[in-house]
Amino acid sequence: MDLENQLKNLFPDHVSEKVSEKKDSEEKGIWLQDDPIICKYEKRKGKPITILEGYTGATEDFKKLAKELKQKLSVGGSFKDDKIIIQGDYRDKIMQILKDKGFAVKRVGG
Repeated sequence: MDLENQLKNLFPDHVSEKVSEKKDSEEKGIWLQDDPIICKYEKRKGKPITILEGYTGATEDFKKLAKELKQKLSVGGSFKDDKIIIQGDYRDKIMQILKDKGFAVKRVGG
């Protein structure tokens, strides 16, 4: 017998509510734009980085997106001057993640 059934036996009048996933609410909250997000590759101090820029929505939404990308790719990065900087060359993976979310993405450089 699982916990939910035990609680139903103890409190038969209580109606349990299903909690929606946190992921769904976050995706609905991010504003999708018409202009593409620019995904480019650079080398700084000999190390590769991927830069995302061109988001015209709220800064907080872009910060959430940066955090989610860093967690999914398991890499470091930062958010500075309305740009997401990801350590390493992850252009293809980032572009696929953003396309799955509904963003238009444009690849710039090599």
